[in-house]
Amino acid sequence: MRADVGHLGYRTTRHPNVTIRIGNGAGFLGDNLDAPRRLVESSELHYLTLEYLAELTLSILARSREKDPQAGYAQDFIEVLGSLLPALREQATLRIVTNAGGMNAPSCVRRASQLLVNAGLGDMPIGMVTGDDLLPRLESLRRAGCALAHLDTGKPLDSLHTDVVSANAYLGAREMVTALHRGARMVITGRVADASLTVAPAVHEFNWRWDDWHRLAGASVAGHLIECGAQATGGYHSRWNSLDLAHVGYPIAELNADATCTITKPDDSGGVVSRETICEQLVYEIGNPAHYLTPDVDVDFTGVEVAEMGANRVAVRGARGHIAPEMYKVSLTYRAGYMASGSLLVYGPDCRAKAQACADIIFARLEHAGWTYDRKNVELLGLGQGVPGLAPSSGAEPSELMLRIAVSDPRREAVERFTREFAPLATAGPAGLAGYTAARGTVRPVYAYWPTLVPRHLIETRCDVKTAQQWLDAEVGTEAHR
Repeated sequence: MRADVGHLGYRTTRHPNVTIRIGNGAGFLGDNLDAPRRLVESSELHYLTLEYLAELTLSILARSREKDPQAGYAQDFIEVLGSLLPALREQATLRIVTNAGGMNAPSCVRRASQLLVNAGLGDMPIGMVTGDDLLPRLESLRRAGCALAHLDTGKPLDSLHTDVVSANAYLGAREMVTALHRGARMVITGRVADASLTVAPAVHEFNWRWDDWHRLAGASVAGHLIECGAQATGGYHSRWNSLDLAHVGYPIAELNADATCTITKPDDSGGVVSRETICEQLVYEIGNPAHYLTPDVDVDFTGVEVAEMGANRVAVRGARGHIAPEMYKVSLTYRAGYMASGSLLVYGPDCRAKAQACADIIFARLEHAGWTYDRKNVELLGLGQGVPGLAPSSGAEPSELMLRIAVSDPRREAVERFTREFAPLATAGPAGLAGYTAARGTVRPVYAYWPTLVPRHLIETRCDVKTAQQWLDAEVGTEAHR
């Protein structure tokens, strides 16, 4: 074990020749709030990672920031951090790495700092990584020759004649490593590749080079295996009915200096870690297994070996890596009108025909009033329409089903009018309806997704490390100069 000293005087313990234990306590925004606390209380961890972001999540956070400039980060993280305060006091070597910053890392850092200062932990160093937010730089990127072309259609962003709401590059592990080298005990970022949350502690602890492709690939595989939380420990598993998922344990990667790892979970927790659960997660959302592209490395999964080593312990090795891609993935969203949906329970004889009649009545009345829609969707849930082709058709008439109707359109007023057509069915529709007394459907803006790429050399990242108290003092100073 080696101890270095960061620029804030905080001792940055490193473990170049031993196994480091990295647990992931969140796989998405909305994951179990108690899981991170249970994970650190039941296991000895060097690092706790918390992964909150997906393409959909960025759209949600963009909407939050639009309504409140101080919002736009994963507010669940602040509640989770509050539950982790006892562990942070008692476990001096525990560190947290998270992308909870979302669309607004500075606000997230301020809220986290305030919580720590109030808890008497104001001397805790926090690293903030920024540079993923490309929205303020779109024009300069265009001038630099970056067309931000759609990955599927090839159309340049200039062909999109509507407002862009968010544009975030998937950063890699480099700036997080810088923060850890400088003594950060907590690193808060915006959009980074999910696996990079694990790569960063590994590079920091083992002092790997940035062209050590095979080791970077091994750490990326470990990060990929734990990034979705309980999905590696029995959640979403095909043998779910044999497991205790009420008390499911979240995953831990025991990562070695040669980038091999063992995936496990806390003792006495529910769920299971088996070759099956790990293989299921291994192939989850990887696209081409020979070229799983991250900002840190191009990973080849085809030689990965997975072997059970005992109860709830699975060894993983054999990942190979190639030079990192020159282009970063960008998650860009734009305004695409408005949408709303409504549902009715339809029951009794002929409920299939009654449900379809309700949908026809609603759209006939809307058309008579002068409203038509760009897109509309009618679903009779309970007849196999949720996942078409899977449910066997018995031919029997159901006794009840759920009618769900949705529309989208550029005109907000058109969508608002749609939400008013459900309640009149109570007395002017077929018999056998329920649910019409619920509140009118909410009209929501639609943010559509524009996947694109940006050259690595055009990305401008930044890493700042301050104690929690210094982050608050800096904010006060900024306010004083406004």
